[in-house]
Amino acid sequence: MASFKDNLETFPPADGIARLELLDAAGAVVGAVENRPGSTGSLRLYLELARRFGAITPQAAEAGCALYAEHAADARANPGKHPNVDRLLALVAEGRTLATRVVRG
Repeated sequence: MASFKDNLETFPPADGIARLELLDAAGAVVGAVENRPGSTGSLRLYLELARRFGAITPQAAEAGCALYAEHAADARANPGKHPNVDRLLALVAEGRTLATRVVRG
């Protein structure tokens, strides 16, 4: 099984992107993944999921958890430690979809 670092190397860079906003069914921003130290890898993963699936669907969230690899297992064992993984796990459990909006900057 590939590690998160291995998977990350397959995603395009996030140069010029400030954040990815996550939108509920009404179009309200309910979260964001920022391009900052400690979360750029998550931004790149979420951008890849949005590219592949068109939104962060439950299926995209399942794929994202697989791509997070060892971090997904750690998130399941330690809720709250990996909020971007926790969000994906919740989307799978709830069967919800979040639209995305790229904010450049």
